[in-house]
Amino acid sequence: MDAVRVALLREVLTGTEWLGATRRFAGVLRGSVVAHGGGLLLVGTPEYEPWHLAAHLVDEAAWSGTPELAPTLVRHRARPCDPPHLAVGPGRIEAARRGETLLVVAPEEPAALLDRVHDARRAGVTVLALGAAGGELAAMAHDTLAVPEGAELDLDSVQHLVSAAAGENAGGVSARGRRSLRDRLSRLAEVLTAPPPSPW
Repeated sequence: MDAVRVALLREVLTGTEWLGATRRFAGVLRGSVVAHGGGLLLVGTPEYEPWHLAAHLVDEAAWSGTPELAPTLVRHRARPCDPPHLAVGPGRIEAARRGETLLVVAPEEPAALLDRVHDARRAGVTVLALGAAGGELAAMAHDTLAVPEGAELDLDSVQHLVSAAAGENAGGVSARGRRSLRDRLSRLAEVLTAPPPSPW
């Protein structure tokens, strides 16, 4: 989903809780990784790998000038012959330590994943969860954004909103006091897709 489609989705969701919830969660994610200089691990379940979110976070990291947002995708079925960015297995979660952030995207909660997440939390890892409402994962996580079954949005759409919001500069202003090109383009897309003003 490109910036224009995200802007359109945001327009459609105006007045719902989703915009605030995804921006809040993205702010927690961004704050967690920026404060520690990176160390973002992204994991799903054996049946649901969030590779698409990983790709968007890499893009957002580049566009926003926040390299800490680029995650390491942890895959349950990683093989040594896979390309390096796809060859990181669950052992990486076990090796995680204080200062790292584990973002778990899980529509369900497999026991093996819960065990690894629990161990990572005990080791001092900040755990963020995106997915199923309630359950053990939500109880373990430092912060969570629930996407319940039958919600207005599916998990993929919520991931797009979170990744876009994570890449936004605070207040839309760069460290030099100027809006970044991406922020200006996003604003332009919002203006162009907004309904016309009402007549006097």
